[in-house]
Amino acid sequence: MTLSTLIFFICGLAALIVGAEWLVRGASKLAAAIGISPLVVGLTVVAFGTSAPELGVSIMSSLSGQAGIAVGNVVGSNICNVLLILGLSALFAPLVVARQLIRVEVPLMVGVSCVFAVMALDGEFGRMDGILLFSGAIVYTVWVVRRSRREGREEAEKSAETEGENPGEAGRGKGLLWQLGLIAAGLALLGLGANWLVDAAVALAKYYGVSDLLIGLTVVALGTSLPELAASVMASIRGERDIAVGNIVGSNLFNILVVIGLTAVVAPEGVPVAETAIRFDIPVMIAVAAACLPIFFTGHMIARWEGLLFFFYYIAYTLYLILSALQHQALPLFTSALAGFFLPLTGITLAICVVRAFRRKTEL
Repeated sequence: MTLSTLIFFICGLAALIVGAEWLVRGASKLAAAIGISPLVVGLTVVAFGTSAPELGVSIMSSLSGQAGIAVGNVVGSNICNVLLILGLSALFAPLVVARQLIRVEVPLMVGVSCVFAVMALDGEFGRMDGILLFSGAIVYTVWVVRRSRREGREEAEKSAETEGENPGEAGRGKGLLWQLGLIAAGLALLGLGANWLVDAAVALAKYYGVSDLLIGLTVVALGTSLPELAASVMASIRGERDIAVGNIVGSNLFNILVVIGLTAVVAPEGVPVAETAIRFDIPVMIAVAAACLPIFFTGHMIARWEGLLFFFYYIAYTLYLILSALQHQALPLFTSALAGFFLPLTGITLAICVVRAFRRKTEL
């Protein structure tokens, strides 16, 4: 049993790596083939594809009468996306952040998170809430693709005037089909690899006597975010940093607008929201989204030390959840250290970085 589990674990890891490689390669070439930026491909195609596990889990749980899982799934995934995935991606290579993300998408992510929190105050997401959220996803996707295609056409016209190039439509069509096939195969491998990896990790944890509670708080919670993790880290390694960052921001928007939106539409009695989520987890999600603004703004990049900061807070958040669930005696001391030392220190550091960035701009 242990040998077969280890084989599934290794195969799942290999499928994630290969799938992420194919997805990022296909997405970067697709952007060039259809005249939109890699950032927009990351915000839409890659983000929506890697968020498919969250959508599947939430829809299936709502149809089986457990719609409340959807909120925890989305909130936990959004926190994981920023703190863990962006953190690890920046540790591999500092991530340059496009100005469009700073001006539009990150403020939109913060705004959508706040709307999500307001809708949750009455204790559930009803069908009308779901329709409004899903409509927002359609409007955003159409707008961002049309804007990017318009900008891409303008750049192509300038390039054609200066270089006199006119690529053939037949070759372009074949290339487009190949890239779409590569993306589809990459997404399929990501989903398969994530399932194998999570199933193997759960089996190993149970074999070594780890409780179901800890498995749920760690392995399963991380499982639906493995596609985003693999895609963003691989994009960072390959130098496609617009895709790496766009994937995370786009996934967070997709999780709220589409995953919760569609789940609320199909759930017979709406999507209930736990009181603990309203008081703690959703405010943490908003704070994490808002923390992107000063970090993205300073130098328009996520440096390695900022990635390490994100990763540290993901470990701290996960540790808090575990200690809280176990009602461990170390919880008060851990909470006091986090709130009394680490959070204020982080706030002061980020404030200093923002002031320095403003000074550099004024000097220029």
